[in-house]
Amino acid sequence: MSIIGNIFWILLVGFIPALIWLISGLLLCLTIIGIPFGIQCLKFARLTFLPFGSDVDPDFGAHPIMNVLWLLIVGWWLAILYCIAAFIFFISIIGIPFGLQCLKLAMLALCPFGAKIR
Repeated sequence: MSIIGNIFWILLVGFIPALIWLISGLLLCLTIIGIPFGIQCLKFARLTFLPFGSDVDPDFGAHPIMNVLWLLIVGWWLAILYCIAAFIFFISIIGIPFGLQCLKLAMLALCPFGAKIR
C-alpha cells in the first residue's frame, strides 16, 4: 500500500516540493554555517519524496539550541503551511492519506534536529 501511496504522492503532490528541499539543502551545504540546516533540508527532501511507510520520531531535547533557531527562522511557518495543506486534503475523503502525510511533515517542521525518520 505504501508503494501505491508514494507513487500517487510523487505524481500529484511531492515531486516539486522534494526538489525544492533538495536544492535548498545542497545550497545550504555549500556554506560551513549552513551545513546543519542543509542536512535537515535533505531530511525533508527524503520525507517529502517518499512519505508513505516512513515515520518521524521527534527528539525535542536532542539539539535544543538548533531546534529553537530553526523554529524561529523557518519552522513555525512551515508547520502552519503543512497544517493548512493537511486541512485542504482532509476536506475530501480521497485526500485524507495525503493530509496525514502533511501532518507528519508539520511535526518534522517543528523540530527537525534530532528527529529520526524510519
